[in-house]
Amino acid sequence: MKPICASDRVSFDVPQRVLRETAEASAAGTRSGGVTAKRPAGEHPSFVRRRFEDAVSGLCYAFIRARYGDKAGAPGPSWNRTVRFVLDQHARMPDYLRLPVMAATLLLDRASLLSDLRPLHQLTPQRREAVIAAIRNAQLSGPFRDILRFYETLAVFGFGDQLERALDTDEQSRSAEHPEASTADIRRSLARPLPQQAQVIVIGSGPGGAITAGLLAEAGRDVLLVESGAYFEPEAEARFDAREMQRKYRNGGVTAALGATKIAYAEGQCVGGGSEINAGLYHRAPDELLDQWQRDFGLADASAAEMAEHFEACERDVGVSLMPHGAPPSSLKLSQGAEALGWQAMEVPRIFRYTPAGAPLKQSMSRTFLPRAVAAGCKLVTNARAQRIRREGGRWMVDVEHAPPGGEPSRRTLSCETLFVSAGAIHTPALLLRSGITHNVGRTLQMHPTVKVAARFGDAVNARDLGVPVHQVKEFSPRIGFGCSISKPPHLSLAMLDHPEHARAVDSDWQRMAVYYAMIKGGSGRVRTLPAFRDPVVSYKLSVEDRRDLADGLKRLCEMLFAAGAQVLYPSVPSFPALRSLDDVRRLPEVLPDDASLMTVHLFSSCPMGENTARCATDSFGRVHDQPNLHIADASLLCTSLGVNPQGSVMAFARRNALRFLSH
Repeated sequence: MKPICASDRVSFDVPQRVLRETAEASAAGTRSGGVTAKRPAGEHPSFVRRRFEDAVSGLCYAFIRARYGDKAGAPGPSWNRTVRFVLDQHARMPDYLRLPVMAATLLLDRASLLSDLRPLHQLTPQRREAVIAAIRNAQLSGPFRDILRFYETLAVFGFGDQLERALDTDEQSRSAEHPEASTADIRRSLARPLPQQAQVIVIGSGPGGAITAGLLAEAGRDVLLVESGAYFEPEAEARFDAREMQRKYRNGGVTAALGATKIAYAEGQCVGGGSEINAGLYHRAPDELLDQWQRDFGLADASAAEMAEHFEACERDVGVSLMPHGAPPSSLKLSQGAEALGWQAMEVPRIFRYTPAGAPLKQSMSRTFLPRAVAAGCKLVTNARAQRIRREGGRWMVDVEHAPPGGEPSRRTLSCETLFVSAGAIHTPALLLRSGITHNVGRTLQMHPTVKVAARFGDAVNARDLGVPVHQVKEFSPRIGFGCSISKPPHLSLAMLDHPEHARAVDSDWQRMAVYYAMIKGGSGRVRTLPAFRDPVVSYKLSVEDRRDLADGLKRLCEMLFAAGAQVLYPSVPSFPALRSLDDVRRLPEVLPDDASLMTVHLFSSCPMGENTARCATDSFGRVHDQPNLHIADASLLCTSLGVNPQGSVMAFARRNALRFLSH
């Protein structure tokens, strides 16, 4: 199902009756906050689609009003752009969820018929708010609560992003009209026709795929790099905003691992993959973990000493460094809290270089290995999604859906001698499963479940140009780790969703607020495919001990933030109160509840490597067992959860495995 309006230029009109009512400050009127889409001539939505739009409009208007109040102004274009954003995000979500979410939304909209004889979107704003509150509090309304949170998250973030964008004075300087000279070869490569065959095909241009393609091309191999996303110039737009989410994140970032405790996760889908959207924090795989992988998975030639040269080479190639100037104040708070408690904290190196003026330039794949790969002859094709692979006549055949910008979508079959799959920890196993390759594939997904806390301090810790915090606390590693997250006002608003009575504190106090997290190594998941659907189903299970670790991490994080001078803490857990003292922290439960708001950006281990064929999908160097000339080169190879940011390990193993391939 695609959005009604494909153009970003499409807007919504507010009906005149809404304008009349808002002139009297009575809010959004009697019909949904009244959103009517402008559509191309001759296009008429179905009755069900119109009702769905009405329902979404009513919910979005309610959440905008509840969160932003007078700051939102009267309903108008910005409100309706938020509705458009939410509808577009629904159209981007995994395809197997779109129809169920639409059906649940329509049922939710009709929930008020019994009490008010009108659907939710036709109620007055005050009555609509009361019905929504009643649904949240009803004991048997779990699925409806999930739907409400889905729309509330998108509406609050989308509207807040618009407010933030209006204050972004640097937006004009971030323009794709002034591309970097280092990416000229990439732009020229994208203008070439799609080749039908190559010696080597690499699927996916994230850190694993980019390094593999670059090293093979520099060794003289004929390489075709196939990316399902689009290409964007580095730093051409604001980071961590709604537009980046829609352009660079898979499924628009509307992805979650299903289970008793749902975990939202994010993946990149653009040239450069996850390296384009992450914070660039860099770690090597811990030495003791590499030893464990050797014992448990039979991973050969991967001791700390043997991996050192690959880590060092990648660090030289992309540039790994500490900040040349002081760390952000929110980051320093974490360090200060740890020091006050006698805990170990560290500034994490980043994959960044700095201009002579000190401006940071993240060394993502689109700025480093991809220009190298294309300059060496690698051919890059974008907007080409691999659907299946098969072995035929001694070669690998890759069925792709190609949708070039401005061109007609088509189905193509590409051919190669050797195939590397680098589509990430979710979509690499999904592609293999769709292709009938199942041995130890997709059954051992791991991630870093993460719980967040918004903290308010007495002094300023935040600014619009703050950048990425760099401190982490590893005192309880590898069981628990702590860090500081993106803390723009829209992200603070999301962190405050579980504290609606305090949510507007962000408007006045955001400069004194920041978001922090506690993450664990724990749980296990699966990646499955469904007939007739393109998107894989991801599930994840946390044990009681995992949720105990999360609760312990939350308590220790709160203790550390109070030691750093926090005045109030707001855990991202429903029903948890705001915390104002250590006594409040001690009253938190010993086990995190199932409805905690968890997330992650670290995914791995769905196709582990090693010689233990009972546990591993590939050999020690990424070649899929019993599949000639088929390799994996991404985070799915990592045998278990790392406990640290994974990009450094993905890069080092990709280099090691590519060099091994070239030497044999």
